[in-house]
Amino acid sequence: MFGFKGKKQPTIDSNETLDLQRIPKHVAIIMDGNGRWAQQRHLPRIAGHKEGMNTVKKITMVANDLGIQVLTLYAFSTENWKRPDQEVNYLMGLPVTFFDTFVPELIANNIQVQVIGYTDQLPAKTQKAVNNAIEQTKNNTGMVLNFALNYGSRAEIVSAVQAISQEVVTNNLTIEAIDETLISEHLMTKQLNELADPDVIIRTSGEQRISNFLLWQIAYSEFVFIDEHWPAVDATIFKHALFLYQKRDRRFGGLNK
Repeated sequence: MFGFKGKKQPTIDSNETLDLQRIPKHVAIIMDGNGRWAQQRHLPRIAGHKEGMNTVKKITMVANDLGIQVLTLYAFSTENWKRPDQEVNYLMGLPVTFFDTFVPELIANNIQVQVIGYTDQLPAKTQKAVNNAIEQTKNNTGMVLNFALNYGSRAEIVSAVQAISQEVVTNNLTIEAIDETLISEHLMTKQLNELADPDVIIRTSGEQRISNFLLWQIAYSEFVFIDEHWPAVDATIFKHALFLYQKRDRRFGGLNK
């Protein structure tokens, strides 16, 4: 079910048809609800994370088939280190398992892996798995599967400000030269070039907040909140979220004639 809490939730209409000419170029997802999905089934939280990993694989393929150019997934935030050690350790091991089993399929489908976040702070085995996946898929030219891993937008912006300030101090940059373009070029999403800003943010599990995700980049993104926990998301639910996006009128602060 979809929409805002407290309102009657519509059911998915099987007759809904996506306009393939208006598929968003960049979709970003806050994958929320793994633990709650598991708890509802009287399973440990890590069981939800394992099933969530399987959902990543399924939705990646659906997104690729639809022609989405960038799929950014919020996998682990800079705040997630506050969780219990057992859960964090399990989450740090997931990329090892995930990429070991999924990279061949990504290569077969011409999907490139990229990562934003402070990956140098991850455990060595996690860093190795991530770096190997990036290296093995770097020549792929299709959809970018972009993981936000140990990522926090406020930290990203602070890092950008520090880097720009250093350029000013060393006389390599004037204050007058600092503009929106320059700031964007110092953010972690700069590698996505003109696709850095998501067209739509999808958040699962019924929560309606940003959680320190792409604060600069989502200035004009559309938001779709869905009640399903991330492990329960399938192709039908994902496509319905995109259908809701396609019903929006994006004006970017102006007026459509």
